[in-house]
Amino acid sequence: MRHNGRLHNGRPRRSIPEACVERLSLYMRELTQRQHQRVGFISSRRLAQDLGITDAQVRRDLSYFGQFGTSGRGYEVQRLRATLGRILGIQGRIWHVALAGVGNLGSALLAYQGFQDRGFVFRLAVDSDPQKVGHAMGNLTIEASHHLSALVQRRDIHIGMIAVPTDEAQAVCDQFIEGGVKAIVNFASARLDVPPSVLLRNVDLAIELEAMAFYLS
Repeated sequence: MRHNGRLHNGRPRRSIPEACVERLSLYMRELTQRQHQRVGFISSRRLAQDLGITDAQVRRDLSYFGQFGTSGRGYEVQRLRATLGRILGIQGRIWHVALAGVGNLGSALLAYQGFQDRGFVFRLAVDSDPQKVGHAMGNLTIEASHHLSALVQRRDIHIGMIAVPTDEAQAVCDQFIEGGVKAIVNFASARLDVPPSVLLRNVDLAIELEAMAFYLS
C-alpha cells in the first residue's frame, strides 16, 4: 500500500487502535445501507444501537479523524460515508489483489462479489496443483505458484491473500514479499514471519468458531 502512513490531520495511521479500524468498516456498511434507504442524517446513538455498541464508542472512534457531527441532527450519512471511505483508502481507489491457493476457501474468496464492490479487484490467482493451473476462475486463469514473485510485480499487486495449507504458507508469504507486496491477509493457520514494513492480518476461522463454542458452552 503506497501511502505516507499518516492521516490528513497528521496522525500516524498505525497509531489508530486496530479495533477502531475494524469498526470503521462496520460504520461504512451501516451508512451504505442507510444511504440506500435515503436517510439523510443519523445520530451516534442510532448508529451505535444498530451495531450493538455504545454511542460514546462511536464518537470516540470518529474523533480520531476529526469532527463530523451537526448539532441537533447527528451525522450526514452521505458525507460521513464518503469521508470514512477516504480514511479507509477505498473511496475512488482500486486495489489489486492476488490469491495464493484456489481450494474450497480460495474459490469462495474469488467468487465473492463484495470485494469488487469495495474496490478490491483480483488480478492474479495461483496454485501449486498442476491440475488446477490453466483453468479459468471467473475472469482469471489460475497460474503456477512458483512464478508468484514475478507475477505480483508484473500485475502491480497491492494485497496478497494466502489460502494454502499450513506448511506452504510461509514460503508463499516470502514470495509475496519478494515481489514487493506490502500487505498480506493470511487465512492459513500458520504463524508467519514478515518484516516490519509489511502489514499482516491473520484470519483464522477455526479460532473464530472456538470462540463461539466457548460462549455457547
